[in-house]
Amino acid sequence: MTAPISTYRLQIRPAFDLTAAAEVTDYLRDLGVDWAYLSPLLAAAEGSDHGYDVVDPTIVDPRRGGAEGLARFSTAARGAGLGVLVDIVPNHQGVAVPAENPWWWDVLRHGRASVHAEAFDIDWEYGGGKVGLPILGSTLREAVAAGEIEVAPVTADEANSAEGVARYYDHVLPLADGTAPAAATTDPATVDAVLAAQHWRAAFWRDDATELNYRRFFAVNTLAGVRVDVPAVFEASHVEILRWLREGLADGLRIDHPDGLADPGGYLEQLAEATGGAYVVVEKILEHAATDHAEQLPSWWPTAGTTGYDAMAEIDRVLIDPAGKGRLDELDAALRSADAPASYDEIVREAKRAVADTLQAAEVGRLVRCLPEEVREALGAEVARDAFAELLTSFSVYRVYPPVGDELVAEAVAAASASRPDLADAIATLAPLVTAGDTELSRRFGQTTGPVMAKGVEDSAFYRYPRLGTLTEVGGDPGVFALDVAGFHLAQANRQAMWPQALTALSTHDTKRSEDVRARLSVIAELPDRWSDALGRLRTIASTGDGRLDDLLWQAIVGAWPASPERLRDYAEKASREGGIVTSWTDPDEDAEARIAALVDAATSGDARAVVEEVVGELTAPGRSNSLAAKLLQLTAPGVPDVYQGSELWDLSLVDPDNRRDVDFAERRELLTKLDGGWHPEIDDSGAAKLLVVSRALRLRRDRPELFTRYAPLPVVGSAADHAIAFDRGGAVTIATRLPIGLAARGGWGDTVVMVPPGRHVDQLTGRAWNGGAVRLADLLDTYPVALLAAERPTAERPTAEGKNA
Repeated sequence: MTAPISTYRLQIRPAFDLTAAAEVTDYLRDLGVDWAYLSPLLAAAEGSDHGYDVVDPTIVDPRRGGAEGLARFSTAARGAGLGVLVDIVPNHQGVAVPAENPWWWDVLRHGRASVHAEAFDIDWEYGGGKVGLPILGSTLREAVAAGEIEVAPVTADEANSAEGVARYYDHVLPLADGTAPAAATTDPATVDAVLAAQHWRAAFWRDDATELNYRRFFAVNTLAGVRVDVPAVFEASHVEILRWLREGLADGLRIDHPDGLADPGGYLEQLAEATGGAYVVVEKILEHAATDHAEQLPSWWPTAGTTGYDAMAEIDRVLIDPAGKGRLDELDAALRSADAPASYDEIVREAKRAVADTLQAAEVGRLVRCLPEEVREALGAEVARDAFAELLTSFSVYRVYPPVGDELVAEAVAAASASRPDLADAIATLAPLVTAGDTELSRRFGQTTGPVMAKGVEDSAFYRYPRLGTLTEVGGDPGVFALDVAGFHLAQANRQAMWPQALTALSTHDTKRSEDVRARLSVIAELPDRWSDALGRLRTIASTGDGRLDDLLWQAIVGAWPASPERLRDYAEKASREGGIVTSWTDPDEDAEARIAALVDAATSGDARAVVEEVVGELTAPGRSNSLAAKLLQLTAPGVPDVYQGSELWDLSLVDPDNRRDVDFAERRELLTKLDGGWHPEIDDSGAAKLLVVSRALRLRRDRPELFTRYAPLPVVGSAADHAIAFDRGGAVTIATRLPIGLAARGGWGDTVVMVPPGRHVDQLTGRAWNGGAVRLADLLDTYPVALLAAERPTAERPTAEGKNA
């Protein structure tokens, strides 16, 4: 299996299509990148910037460049010596506009008789053999009576395979053959008669818990689950993807949300067989990262590993001062409202249970319907639903994979029973059924634990527990505050031994905050009293009325500063609605959102702005030290480091879509040229110092892979030893500074030394040479807070000025 040495993620979208991407392949080569890593390419919904709402899996999206664009990009990538990794979405398809998705349109038109009926995960028995579509702003009866639904024959100028359509505002749905009226009408009697004859059933959007009968991606009704476990569906949905690999247009695949599939391991086996064992990584979140009991990726899966959230959690936490935990805990306690859960675990349980009862109610209802009839009758549907919801709430991981995972199931059963003793018997009845081998119930239960976890934790609890923004990141556990250096070394040694070809990441399209925002916020753990004082001053100027939400928003503002008011408003709206405490997506509170907008507006002027800039001034320099340390650790530690587009310079992005903004590649080319001319930049606003670290580390990994064959911690000795992280990869030596505020308070490195392996080493950042043995950190790190030493080649291998071996 060919694996990359490093990757660079490009967000391919209409505004930056494959042709535009082809034009930066030479820059990626010069940066030191080994493979280009592309976001989803298949035809997506119109207006989609992310590409995860695929509407036609058989073609490359014309708006992203189409097949010709992919061929052009691949040719350019090959010319630059780059491999190609592509993100694919096997779990779901976009169905927001049925006419855009030929498979979905055909299912709505022909129902169970459609050639694509098996492609979508629809419970045909529930709802009388119709696809439930909760799309109406009122009940169906009210919408028909109001004349909001029109049924009509297809006109000559409509490119449409159906004989007729139903229209409800922007929604256009196909009519079953032979049911179209002779002329367009909104007459209630006619509309009622026509709708009764359809293979779909329109309903009030708030009734999705009872009306929805197809599996979704999480709680998104416009993303319908696909059954790739059916061989014919796998083949049809992967025909274009497999062509890319067969024809050499791509070399590997990134699998989005495998936990949504009926059998993730089985899917990966099928994919490995179809691709001949191509490089494959999975977007799998492993819980309890950076702890001794971290969840492990199933070792029997045919994959190179995860997309790197676990590594992100480790790197973030080794740069956080554990001494700040107590003071930030006290601040959080002072900020929380009287009726808010006190601990993070309590926040998670409350949020997950709410998700199981609301956003995932349709899926829980389907689990109840999957129960053996005698069990369902014995428990009663409502008790079964309640018990399922409590059991889902109590799972500590996204999913278990029977027959492995009995211990995790037992823990969930114990936790659910302790929380709801009145349901203990029902939970005990359900527990063996949800892990009973390859049954529909066990598969669907596994497909439901993930959405409850994701929506309850990442999209709710993370926005309700802002104690330190760095920690509320995808793949991380905010309950784990920091990681010591020994723990970091152990995690890296484990990755080297078990998953050396897995991706590692610091920023992705899914991260809540970019790596540089998190690096800046990590400094708060070293200055908790300073932050508490500043937050108090800011809250007297502008407050939402909720202390934790204030903390979340002011941290985001400080972390992303300077940022436009528009960017901050967009973040504040998304964060507050996701958190669901003072407002929500389904029930926006105008008064609360006015206070939120006022807080953001206050931040950009007057007294609040002065406080923000004062705090940012204190956090910026140590934050940049953290950024350089985190980046060098990621780029040189075990695994395949991924650089998210643009993050080779300072990138103060917040959650998507903020992190999909245009990247100025011309600026990056210009700075890289200056660096290659011998420039050693200051650590300033230009971000050139980070570009220096990124380019030199990537080039060293690509050009001298023999220096990265093992992992060994290096001793650091002296009064400031706990402020350094050092390791040897087999000739490449990394030294990084941690806790820079504390280091400065101690007066610097003093007598501290790092024990460098024997031989002569050249620092790739400064060009200075160092002999092995005890090297003073005060000398080694006098220019940058990090160093990357490379063992000199043996004399016989050194190139001369003419490029030949001496």
